[in-house]
Formats: sequence, structure tokens, C-alpha cells
Amino acid sequence: MSDERGMMSREAAARGRAGLGSPFALGALLDSAASGERFSAAGLSAPAALAKAALLAQAARALLDGGLEPSALARVFFVPGRIEVLGKHTDYGGGRSMVAVPERGFVLAACARRDAAVRILAAGAGEEARFEMHPGLAPPVGRWANYPMTVGRRLARNFAGPLRGADVAFVSDLPPAAGMSSSSALMVAVFLALSKINDLESRKEYRADIEGLESLGGYLATIENGQSFGSLAGDKGVGTFGGSEDHTAILCCRPNTLSQYLYCPVRFERTVPVPGDCVFAIGASGVVAEKTGEAMEKFNRASRLVASIGEIWRRETGRRETSLGDILAASPSAAAQLRELLRKRGAAPFSSRELADRFEHFVAENEEIVPAAGDALARGGLEEFGRLVDRSQAGAERLLGNQVPETVFLARCARELGAGAASAFGAGFGGSVWALAREQAAERFIAQWARRYLEAFPQAAARASFFLTRAGPAAFELGRSGA
Repeated sequence: MSDERGMMSREAAARGRAGLGSPFALGALLDSAASGERFSAAGLSAPAALAKAALLAQAARALLDGGLEPSALARVFFVPGRIEVLGKHTDYGGGRSMVAVPERGFVLAACARRDAAVRILAAGAGEEARFEMHPGLAPPVGRWANYPMTVGRRLARNFAGPLRGADVAFVSDLPPAAGMSSSSALMVAVFLALSKINDLESRKEYRADIEGLESLGGYLATIENGQSFGSLAGDKGVGTFGGSEDHTAILCCRPNTLSQYLYCPVRFERTVPVPGDCVFAIGASGVVAEKTGEAMEKFNRASRLVASIGEIWRRETGRRETSLGDILAASPSAAAQLRELLRKRGAAPFSSRELADRFEHFVAENEEIVPAAGDALARGGLEEFGRLVDRSQAGAERLLGNQVPETVFLARCARELGAGAASAFGAGFGGSVWALAREQAAERFIAQWARRYLEAFPQAAARASFFLTRAGPAAFELGRSGA
């Protein structure tokens, strides 16, 4: 689907998943059987649909216990996490990645208010955040409330006139701080709820800069990283200098496929089917990958390296390319020219070696591994795909430097146990590993994988979690007959 007509039909299908739902009486959401049927009709497998129905009942109960009436109308959203198959730290450099979403994520119920106040209940944790959507809002860094409050502040800055708040409850079955983009998923979920309640899509500010789901993914990334998006002015964000891969995957991925995107701006490249007899096994290492404190600084350092490389290129050549992807596309000799510049010049506080390693990682991942891996999988070459994923994992360990012993072990152990491919993913410095396992042997595989990890890293394994998932549907609003 690379032609214009294909792009339009894909965008229309994505819109159908994302927001054509309908409100429900809050009390009716306690009926897990009915909700399970709706989640199943929306594209989740039967076991995942039943699990989400139970989460929805929990969220509805939290709102009822919080004082709302059973007749109150609630909008319901499912927002998944993200599996980064390939494309480690490439998106904010204008590179490409290959992504999917699991059948785990956030179930959120939202009831509109008449004022601008937002009350958010983290039903699973029994915690609450209250705030009013206002341009001067000061979210607390280091707490989960930072994410929804940052959304509320940005909406108040970008959309003129009064905004309606909401009573919101959410529950998640994603492992927290595990590299599966739980923080971005929460921000997307809160945005979708507040956007629907306020009918933001009809606003002239929205229509001027956001043209579809992929464009929306780019905008939501700027809410997180603080950048502006067209005429929609930025602010502090949440403190991380990331890109739009997570938000794009969460909004746009399709069931049973891997999606390849190019970023800065977001552009769809292709989809590749997941082999029909394979599922994803996820090993969350138990090493926290939360983007706060020291972990945030490590993540931002990788981003700053990319920014410094671009600055050197522009300063020394007088050219205007703003991303590494654009630099590499500028001419056939651009890569060699930039290598020579990096060999001669550092950019404080980075050494020439650090800059060169970061550049070589980007070139290998973006220009070679992702395209070749997609080609291999498209023609059924799972063995070749696995070798390319191994190369990506090795590059993360040697050049990107964002791996820890636990994730290195999980990736190698998965391959030893027969996984078709396996790699750490996400920001790194902890987090999770995905493995592609044959469905018939997947339960046995994941049990062996978890046991081997427990033997090697007993302390981390006590906090770890392992589960199986297919590549699921993107975010959607639940309706009477599904999405």
C-alpha cells in the first residue's frame, strides 16, 4: 500500500479503529460478558478481550465508588503499549523503525464534566490526581500524574476557548517501566478521552496542523518532548527528548502485522505480516526502565548525541538538513563526508569516538537492518530475519550502549531456546526483550525462558514478568458493536 489510494484507505481504516465509538451508561460497564464481546469485535483475541472487560469493570467501579451515578455516560478507550521490533533510537533522528502493538495496554473510562477540572483515578493502584486544564499547570516530575497533567496543560495552550474536563479512571495490564511505552500510552489515552469530550477534531487549530492518525502521532510526540507542532506551540513536555515512534505505533498499527514507519515527519512505508505460526513472547526483565532521574539522563544523552552530529554537519557544510535521515538522503557521499567530519571534530561534552559510534549505529539500523529485515520477512525468510535482528541487538550493545546484562542475557537465551528472532527494545537501560516463538511450542518456550532467567538473575527475576501476545490492534474507542 504505497500509492496514494492505498494510503487513503489505510488512513480511513485507522480512523475507524481510533474514534467512532459511543458512550455507555457507567453501570452497564460492570457487565464483563457484554464488554468482552465488544472488545472481541474490536479486534482483540478472545482471551485478551475477556481480560480487558475485567479491567473495564474495575475502572467503572472506581468511578462509581468515586461518586458518579450509574447512569453517567462514559466513553471507553483501549490504548495498547508498543513493541519496537527494529529501529533502536532512530525515530528522533528522522530514521525508520518496525513496530507492532501487544494485546496489553490501558483501558480507560471517561465521563465529561461541565468545568475544566480533570480527576484521574489510577484504579489498579488506588491513586488519584486532580488538576484543571490551564496553560500554567505545573506537573510533578517523577510521578505518573506528570503525564496526564502535561496533556492537560498542552491542550489548554494549543486550543483556545473553554475546555471541558472529565472524571477518568484507568487500569493497565502492561508491566510498568518495562520499555513497552506505558507512559506514552497513558498520554495517548488521556488525550483521546479529552479530545473526544471536547470535539477537538472540529477545531480550526486541530484541522490546520493534524491531518490524520499519523499526523496525530507526531503531535502527541511533541506533547511529550515539548516541541512545537506546526502552529501548535510547545512547552516543557515531560522532560524526555524522544520521537514519535511510540505514539505512531499505538495509533496506527494493525493486527498480525509489523508496520514500518519513517519519522520527522511521520510517513508510512509498509506493513509485513507476522509469520502465521508465530507469536510474540515478551520478557520484562524487572530492571526498571523508567524515564526519570538518571535513566532519563541516559535516554536524553543518546538523543543529544544525534543532535550534536546534526549541528556539526550544518556548521561545517553550511547545509540545512535537520535530521540524520535527511542528511543521509542529501547525497550518496553524505555518509562518508560526515564520517570524516566526526573523525576530526568532537562536540563538547562528547568525544569524536562517541559521536562516530552513535552515527554508525544509526546508519546500520536505519539504512541497512530495518529495510533488509522487512524484505526477508516479506518473502518468508525467518532465518535471515533472525540474523538481522541479532545484528541489531549487537549494535545496541556495542555502539548504542543502552543494554544491561539482563536484557543481553534474555535476547541470547531466547535464541538458544529456538526463538526465530529476539531483541531488547524501547529506550533501553533495562526494560524488555521480545522473542518470536512458534505458537504451538510458545507456552513451553516461555516457561523455559523464565526459568533460565531466574537461574541467572534471581533478584531481577523476582520483579520480572513473561507473557505471550499476538500483534494486536491499535488504539480504539469502544462502541456498541466493537470499535
